[in-house]
Amino acid sequence: MARNTSLYFRIVEGRNLPAKDVSGTSDPYCIIKVDNEVVARTATVWKNLNPFWGEEYTLHLPMGFHTLTFYVMDEDTIGHDDVIGKISLNKISLISLIAAQHKGLDSWLNLTRVDPDEEVQGEIHLALELHRDAQRTSLHCHVIEARDLAPRDISGTSDPFTRIIYNNLSAETSIIKKTRFPHWDEALELSLDEGEDDDGGSVTVEVWDWDMVGKNDFLGKVEIPLSCLHRSPSLQGWFRLLPLGNTEDDAGGKLGALRLKVRLAEERILPSVYYQPLIELLVEAVLSPSEVDEPTPLTLLEEVTTVESRQDVAMTLVKIYLGQGLVVPFLDYLNTREVHSTTDPNTLFRSNSLASKAMEQFMKAVGMLYLHQVLKPIINRIFEERKYVELDPCKIDLNHSRRISFKGSMSEAEVRESSVGLLQMYLSSIMEAIVSSVSQCPPVMRVVFKQLHKRVEEQFPEPENEDVKYLAISGFFFLRLFAPAILTPKLFQLRDHHADTRTSRTLLLLAKALQSMGNLGLQLGHGKEQWMTPLHPSILCSVASVKDFLDKLIDIDHDNVCEAPQRAVLLPSVIVKEGFLQKHKAEGPQLLKRFAFKKQYFWLSSESLSYAKSPDWQVRSFIPIACVCAVERVDENAFQLQNVMQVITQDTDGQLHTTYLQCKNVNELNQWLSAIRKVSIYNEHMLPSFHPGAHRGNKWTCCLQPNRTASGCCRTHSAVTLGDWSDPLDPDAETQIIYKELLQGRDKLRKQYLEAQEVEAVEQEEPLNASQPSSVSVQGRSERARALAARLLDVVLDLERAHSSFQSREPAEIHPLILSS
Repeated sequence: MARNTSLYFRIVEGRNLPAKDVSGTSDPYCIIKVDNEVVARTATVWKNLNPFWGEEYTLHLPMGFHTLTFYVMDEDTIGHDDVIGKISLNKISLISLIAAQHKGLDSWLNLTRVDPDEEVQGEIHLALELHRDAQRTSLHCHVIEARDLAPRDISGTSDPFTRIIYNNLSAETSIIKKTRFPHWDEALELSLDEGEDDDGGSVTVEVWDWDMVGKNDFLGKVEIPLSCLHRSPSLQGWFRLLPLGNTEDDAGGKLGALRLKVRLAEERILPSVYYQPLIELLVEAVLSPSEVDEPTPLTLLEEVTTVESRQDVAMTLVKIYLGQGLVVPFLDYLNTREVHSTTDPNTLFRSNSLASKAMEQFMKAVGMLYLHQVLKPIINRIFEERKYVELDPCKIDLNHSRRISFKGSMSEAEVRESSVGLLQMYLSSIMEAIVSSVSQCPPVMRVVFKQLHKRVEEQFPEPENEDVKYLAISGFFFLRLFAPAILTPKLFQLRDHHADTRTSRTLLLLAKALQSMGNLGLQLGHGKEQWMTPLHPSILCSVASVKDFLDKLIDIDHDNVCEAPQRAVLLPSVIVKEGFLQKHKAEGPQLLKRFAFKKQYFWLSSESLSYAKSPDWQVRSFIPIACVCAVERVDENAFQLQNVMQVITQDTDGQLHTTYLQCKNVNELNQWLSAIRKVSIYNEHMLPSFHPGAHRGNKWTCCLQPNRTASGCCRTHSAVTLGDWSDPLDPDAETQIIYKELLQGRDKLRKQYLEAQEVEAVEQEEPLNASQPSSVSVQGRSERARALAARLLDVVLDLERAHSSFQSREPAEIHPLILSS
């Protein structure tokens, strides 16, 4: 039974941070680490002690994690950045906090001081054994190796040695210079006097960084109660290194605080065969659609879904039906029910129903690359130009609009005139890109819109409702996809950072105008923002273009759109990610580090990672994705460079080849790591371990082994990815989410459909009056609903039993001190 851990966190804002600069302010940013590995860095908010970030991330961590840590730093242009403080949440405390707040952690937490003795990381491989004979008792400790130790020297490495301590006895290994991955393979022995081997003491194994000058630096420790060795004479495995002691305190709030949102979801995934009955019920709902008002597994699921979880459920269902090749009938089924139950066309898709959420998530899943193709050029242009734009008289700041000319500052009227011209120019570029993008829009998206258009036209055929069929599509296309993407480009991965205040205002005004265009200009002049009036003529002129675009968008033959089941949303020819990276030159003579990397343009698809000198270069080199067997970070010490990754491939002869790539920052590094891991996630022969260093000077810079083909010294992280719209489909994990939702709502289903039988039976014995329905259809529908609810609950019960059975058959828990054997 596989384990699936998803960790969502949002760094909202900070408050009352201490001033670190002579100006009396700070330039704060956050670094986020999971088990001492940097997974994200927020943007820097300049000269602000109460910064707002609003950045969010989702991590998929199949192997789980121990600690989530947020560091608040002050960026300095000269010298090293200052550490302001940190918030560290271990997994157990995080689960407790989330359980206390029910919907996840969402609160202000005070920053604590950063103590070097608490900043430990890594693991140590040990074998401990108690030897007893007639004369004496001895403790044998085989110190094998360690990995991923904290760097304590300026070179980015350490000089580690290990010390074993029991009572007043101690022994030490040799010192291994300049490595974070030492291999000792040394046996240490302590002779215990009579009475010293009772159950009360503990064996302590400490790892230190040796320093020639000054005191040694602490790297971590493991404490093993001697009672463990009495119960199990031999104890061997990887042990996580722990800090000296918990000395963290929040300094009375003097270091400020962070507002964080954190959610943690842990699932154990059953083999595929156990989810098949639930999949069959979900497929049955769309392959054999019943009457619109009759219950189906999807309607029962919607009944038990909470408002908070509906978006996640909708995304999960979209992925399930994409994997089954049935996303078109699935959305048509939901939309048909939604349209049929709507009597006022003005309220169509206005609620947070399952249909509305499913359409939103579907557009993100299949239309994100299309969105990027259309919007990215104009969004980049707006960010680069940083024009001052404002229409609201209450917000115009004439100091922001000064001209470097003899005329001095612009008047309010001139600011409005300039702003209208700029907004019209930007809007014209956006609309031109959209209306000319029909052929770029994914065919499956066009078919879904075509069927939605048909259902709305059937429900509202009256001439006065002529625009409703357009509004239904534009409500999703413009109001729920393109306008939000323009408003917050970072959340749609159109930009790496949030917009500054000036650019953000421009984007907001453009998003408002685009929403009005999507509404076909029907609500112009009715709102409170009358200062938008200068844009009304441009909006009204665009209505005909919007309708013409929507007509062309749905002009597609449904039969020619392939709906075959597929394991990934992305087609082979689609470029998942692209951009400039620094590539390490091919193996050969050792070069100085400044010449060892060369700038190349890379394209990633589900078939290959290709690169060339520039985006327009015709000749490309290719790395087949099918040959990828590991995608990992590279230790900073390998090339004395930050943000380097490696792609390890295996050729037909079984030989391994490594391509080193440097990214411009840690966020770009994590995005490329995640993207390549996702497209290679189903590859066979993935490596279990790797070298985080490079083989230079006839040895590995990480573990110092001389053999180039030596086994890796660190375990791989191939399944650790960032969660986003490009996540590969995983039917078992997705069906598990639906099962958990039904499991939480089963009492509601049972009470509503099964326990009501007796009440209905009594009511049916009473004579019907004139106001009661006389047909048997109500009774028939009720019987079908009960039967369906019973089937669904049986499936949930079977899955619950399967989970219990697998958990009982799992091997006994490894000793809690041991990470792995």
